[in-house]
Amino acid sequence: MTERPQRPVRTPRPQRAVRPGPLAEGRASDPYRVGIDPASPVVPETGPSAWNIANYLTGFRLLLVPFFGWLLLTHGGGDPTLRWAAFAVFAVAMVTDRIDGDLARSRGLVTNFGKVADPIADKALVTMALVGLSSIGEVPWWVTAIVLVREWGITAVRFWVIRHGVMAAGRGGKVKTALQTFGIGFLLWPRSTLPLPHLWDALAWGLLGAAVVVTVVTGVDYLVQAVRLRETSERTARKRAARAARAARRAGERPS
Repeated sequence: MTERPQRPVRTPRPQRAVRPGPLAEGRASDPYRVGIDPASPVVPETGPSAWNIANYLTGFRLLLVPFFGWLLLTHGGGDPTLRWAAFAVFAVAMVTDRIDGDLARSRGLVTNFGKVADPIADKALVTMALVGLSSIGEVPWWVTAIVLVREWGITAVRFWVIRHGVMAAGRGGKVKTALQTFGIGFLLWPRSTLPLPHLWDALAWGLLGAAVVVTVVTGVDYLVQAVRLRETSERTARKRAARAARAARRAGERPS
Protein backbone atom coordinates (compact mmCIF):
# COMPACT_ATOMS: atom_id res chain seq x y z
CA MET A 1 0.00 0.00 0.00
CA THR A 2 1.56 3.18 -1.13
CA GLU A 3 1.60 6.10 1.25
CA ARG A 4 -0.14 9.21 0.12
CA PRO A 5 2.22 12.11 -0.07
CA GLN A 6 1.59 14.64 2.66
CA ARG A 7 0.73 18.13 1.68
CA PRO A 8 3.42 20.62 2.45
CA VAL A 9 2.67 22.72 5.49
CA ARG A 10 2.09 26.28 4.43
CA THR A 11 3.77 28.85 6.53
CA PRO A 12 1.22 31.51 7.52
CA ARG A 13 1.92 34.89 6.06
CA PRO A 14 2.88 37.44 8.69
CA GLN A 15 0.06 39.84 9.38
CA ARG A 16 0.65 43.50 8.96
CA ALA A 17 0.80 45.38 12.20
CA VAL A 18 -2.19 47.60 12.66
CA ARG A 19 -1.02 51.14 12.87
CA PRO A 20 -2.87 53.13 15.54
CA GLY A 21 -4.95 55.90 14.09
CA PRO A 22 -4.46 59.52 14.98
CA LEU A 23 -7.62 59.53 17.09
CA ALA A 24 -6.36 56.88 19.51
CA GLU A 25 -8.18 56.92 22.85
CA GLY A 26 -10.67 59.44 21.48
CA ARG A 27 -8.40 62.42 21.90
CA ALA A 28 -7.25 65.11 19.51
CA SER A 29 -4.67 63.89 17.02
CA ASP A 30 -1.02 64.44 17.88
CA PRO A 31 1.61 62.77 15.64
CA TYR A 32 4.05 62.60 18.54
CA ARG A 33 1.67 60.98 21.02
CA VAL A 34 2.83 57.57 22.26
CA GLY A 35 1.53 54.77 20.03
CA ILE A 36 0.90 56.91 16.96
CA ASP A 37 3.05 56.69 13.86
CA PRO A 38 4.25 60.21 12.96
CA ALA A 39 4.19 59.21 9.30
CA SER A 40 0.47 58.46 9.37
CA PRO A 41 -1.83 61.15 8.02
CA VAL A 42 -3.19 63.35 10.76
CA VAL A 43 -6.97 63.54 10.71
CA PRO A 44 -8.29 66.39 12.86
CA GLU A 45 -11.26 65.86 15.11
CA THR A 46 -14.48 66.85 13.49
CA GLY A 47 -17.60 68.23 15.11
CA PRO A 48 -20.67 70.20 14.21
CA SER A 49 -19.96 73.38 12.30
CA ALA A 50 -20.61 76.66 14.07
CA TRP A 51 -22.63 77.62 10.98
CA ASN A 52 -25.79 75.73 11.90
CA ILE A 53 -29.45 76.56 12.42
CA ALA A 54 -29.20 76.63 16.22
CA ASN A 55 -26.42 79.22 16.15
CA TYR A 56 -28.24 81.21 13.46
CA LEU A 57 -31.18 81.54 15.85
CA THR A 58 -28.83 82.62 18.64
CA GLY A 59 -27.31 85.27 16.38
CA PHE A 60 -30.79 86.40 15.35
CA ARG A 61 -31.70 86.80 19.02
CA LEU A 62 -28.62 88.95 19.59
CA LEU A 63 -29.61 91.17 16.67
CA LEU A 64 -33.08 91.61 18.17
CA VAL A 65 -31.71 93.14 21.38
CA PRO A 66 -30.99 96.68 20.09
CA PHE A 67 -34.20 96.71 18.05
CA PHE A 68 -36.14 95.67 21.15
CA GLY A 69 -34.47 98.44 23.16
CA TRP A 70 -35.36 101.04 20.54
CA LEU A 71 -39.02 100.00 20.56
CA LEU A 72 -39.17 100.11 24.35
CA LEU A 73 -37.46 103.47 24.86
CA THR A 74 -38.91 105.47 21.96
CA HIS A 75 -41.26 108.23 23.21
CA GLY A 76 -40.31 107.35 26.78
CA GLY A 77 -42.11 104.04 26.60
CA GLY A 78 -45.47 105.77 26.44
CA ASP A 79 -46.60 104.69 22.99
CA PRO A 80 -48.95 101.67 23.36
CA THR A 81 -48.28 100.48 19.80
CA LEU A 82 -44.53 100.46 20.33
CA ARG A 83 -44.94 98.75 23.69
CA TRP A 84 -46.91 95.94 22.08
CA ALA A 85 -44.24 95.73 19.38
CA ALA A 86 -41.52 95.55 22.05
CA PHE A 87 -43.45 92.77 23.80
CA ALA A 88 -43.78 90.88 20.50
CA VAL A 89 -40.02 91.11 19.84
CA PHE A 90 -39.29 89.99 23.41
CA ALA A 91 -41.65 87.03 23.03
CA VAL A 92 -40.10 86.01 19.70
CA ALA A 93 -36.62 86.17 21.22
CA MET A 94 -37.61 83.97 24.16
CA VAL A 95 -39.27 81.44 21.86
CA THR A 96 -36.13 81.22 19.71
CA ASP A 97 -34.14 80.66 22.89
CA ARG A 98 -36.14 77.51 23.55
CA ILE A 99 -36.03 76.37 19.92
CA ASP A 100 -32.28 76.77 19.38
CA GLY A 101 -31.50 74.86 22.57
CA ASP A 102 -33.78 71.97 21.59
CA LEU A 103 -32.33 71.89 18.07
CA ALA A 104 -28.74 71.89 19.29
CA ARG A 105 -29.35 68.98 21.67
CA SER A 106 -31.58 66.86 19.45
CA ARG A 107 -29.49 67.21 16.27
CA GLY A 108 -26.04 67.16 17.81
CA LEU A 109 -25.37 70.81 16.95
CA VAL A 110 -23.83 71.82 20.27
CA THR A 111 -20.74 73.97 19.57
CA ASN A 112 -18.35 76.04 21.65
CA PHE A 113 -19.76 79.16 20.01
CA GLY A 114 -23.27 78.19 21.03
CA LYS A 115 -22.22 77.43 24.60
CA VAL A 116 -20.88 80.98 24.92
CA ALA A 117 -23.25 82.96 22.71
CA ASP A 118 -26.54 81.46 23.88
CA PRO A 119 -26.35 82.55 27.56
CA ILE A 120 -24.92 85.91 26.50
CA ALA A 121 -27.89 86.49 24.18
CA ASP A 122 -30.32 85.59 26.98
CA LYS A 123 -28.69 87.90 29.48
CA ALA A 124 -28.34 90.72 26.95
CA LEU A 125 -32.09 90.59 26.32
CA VAL A 126 -32.97 90.56 30.04
CA THR A 127 -30.46 93.36 30.64
CA MET A 128 -31.98 95.52 27.92
CA ALA A 129 -35.51 94.88 29.21
CA LEU A 130 -34.78 95.70 32.85
CA VAL A 131 -32.51 98.67 32.14
CA GLY A 132 -35.10 100.02 29.71
CA LEU A 133 -37.97 99.60 32.18
CA SER A 134 -35.90 101.23 34.92
CA SER A 135 -34.96 104.10 32.59
CA ILE A 136 -38.63 104.94 32.00
CA GLY A 137 -39.40 104.64 35.71
CA GLU A 138 -41.41 101.41 35.70
CA VAL A 139 -38.98 99.14 37.58
CA PRO A 140 -36.85 100.28 40.56
CA TRP A 141 -33.15 100.36 39.81
CA TRP A 142 -32.35 98.19 42.84
CA VAL A 143 -34.40 95.35 41.33
CA THR A 144 -32.49 95.68 38.06
CA ALA A 145 -29.17 95.77 39.93
CA ILE A 146 -29.91 92.59 41.90
CA VAL A 147 -30.94 90.63 38.83
CA LEU A 148 -28.08 91.80 36.62
CA VAL A 149 -25.37 91.31 39.25
CA ARG A 150 -26.58 87.77 39.75
CA GLU A 151 -26.92 86.98 36.03
CA TRP A 152 -23.56 88.29 34.88
CA GLY A 153 -21.83 87.26 38.11
CA ILE A 154 -22.85 83.61 37.73
CA THR A 155 -21.75 83.71 34.09
CA ALA A 156 -18.31 84.86 35.25
CA VAL A 157 -18.25 82.13 37.91
CA ARG A 158 -19.02 79.48 35.28
CA PHE A 159 -15.97 80.57 33.29
CA TRP A 160 -13.92 80.66 36.51
CA VAL A 161 -14.56 76.96 37.21
CA ILE A 162 -14.91 75.69 33.64
CA ARG A 163 -11.57 73.84 33.74
CA HIS A 164 -12.72 72.00 36.87
CA GLY A 165 -16.07 70.88 35.48
CA VAL A 166 -19.46 72.01 34.25
CA MET A 167 -22.10 73.54 36.50
CA ALA A 168 -25.34 72.13 35.16
CA ALA A 169 -28.45 74.28 35.20
CA GLY A 170 -30.77 73.03 37.91
CA ARG A 171 -34.51 73.18 38.28
CA GLY A 172 -34.23 76.43 40.24
CA GLY A 173 -32.51 78.11 37.31
CA LYS A 174 -35.31 77.05 34.98
CA VAL A 175 -37.94 78.37 37.39
CA LYS A 176 -36.02 81.63 37.63
CA THR A 177 -35.93 81.98 33.85
CA ALA A 178 -39.66 81.31 33.55
CA LEU A 179 -40.55 83.85 36.25
CA GLN A 180 -38.30 86.48 34.71
CA THR A 181 -39.74 85.88 31.26
CA PHE A 182 -43.38 86.18 32.31
CA GLY A 183 -42.75 89.01 34.77
CA ILE A 184 -40.88 91.14 32.23
CA GLY A 185 -43.39 90.20 29.55
CA PHE A 186 -46.35 91.49 31.57
CA LEU A 187 -44.43 94.65 32.50
CA LEU A 188 -43.87 95.34 28.81
CA TRP A 189 -47.62 95.40 28.18
CA PRO A 190 -49.21 98.87 28.08
CA ARG A 191 -51.31 97.87 31.08
CA SER A 192 -52.99 101.25 31.46
CA THR A 193 -54.80 100.66 28.17
CA LEU A 194 -56.15 97.26 29.23
CA PRO A 195 -59.29 96.42 31.21
CA LEU A 196 -58.57 95.97 34.93
CA PRO A 197 -55.10 97.55 34.76
CA HIS A 198 -54.53 97.13 38.52
CA LEU A 199 -55.00 93.39 38.17
CA TRP A 200 -52.34 93.21 35.45
CA ASP A 201 -50.02 95.39 37.56
CA ALA A 202 -50.40 93.05 40.53
CA LEU A 203 -49.75 90.00 38.36
CA ALA A 204 -46.66 91.53 36.74
CA TRP A 205 -45.15 92.65 40.04
CA GLY A 206 -45.96 89.36 41.74
CA LEU A 207 -44.12 87.45 39.03
CA LEU A 208 -41.16 89.83 39.03
CA GLY A 209 -40.94 89.77 42.84
CA ALA A 210 -40.90 85.98 42.83
CA ALA A 211 -38.26 86.09 40.09
CA VAL A 212 -36.03 88.33 42.22
CA VAL A 213 -36.29 85.98 45.21
CA VAL A 214 -35.53 82.88 43.12
CA THR A 215 -32.73 84.78 41.36
CA VAL A 216 -30.97 85.46 44.68
CA VAL A 217 -31.52 81.94 46.05
CA THR A 218 -30.27 80.19 42.91
CA GLY A 219 -27.33 82.60 42.71
CA VAL A 220 -26.17 81.58 46.19
CA ASP A 221 -26.68 77.92 45.28
CA TYR A 222 -24.53 78.29 42.16
CA LEU A 223 -21.77 79.94 44.19
CA VAL A 224 -21.76 77.03 46.64
CA GLN A 225 -21.66 74.58 43.72
CA ALA A 226 -18.74 76.44 42.16
CA VAL A 227 -16.69 76.39 45.37
CA ARG A 228 -17.37 72.68 45.93
CA LEU A 229 -16.58 71.84 42.31
CA ARG A 230 -13.27 73.67 42.48
CA GLU A 231 -12.32 72.07 45.81
CA THR A 232 -13.23 68.57 44.59
CA SER A 233 -11.25 69.04 41.38
CA GLU A 234 -8.17 70.30 43.20
CA ARG A 235 -8.40 67.49 45.78
CA THR A 236 -8.62 64.90 43.00
CA ALA A 237 -5.63 66.47 41.23
CA ARG A 238 -3.56 66.30 44.43
CA LYS A 239 -4.45 62.62 44.92
CA ARG A 240 -3.46 61.79 41.35
CA ALA A 241 -0.17 63.64 41.76
CA ALA A 242 0.54 61.76 45.00
CA ARG A 243 -0.21 58.39 43.35
CA ALA A 244 2.05 59.27 40.43
CA ALA A 245 4.85 60.25 42.82
CA ARG A 246 4.52 56.97 44.75
CA ALA A 247 4.57 54.98 41.53
CA ALA A 248 7.70 56.82 40.40
CA ARG A 249 9.44 56.10 43.72
CA ARG A 250 8.56 52.41 43.53
CA ALA A 251 9.85 52.24 39.98
CA GLY A 252 13.12 53.86 41.07
CA GLU A 253 13.56 51.42 43.98
CA ARG A 254 13.29 48.31 41.77
CA PRO A 255 16.65 46.59 41.15
CA SER A 256 17.84 47.03 37.60
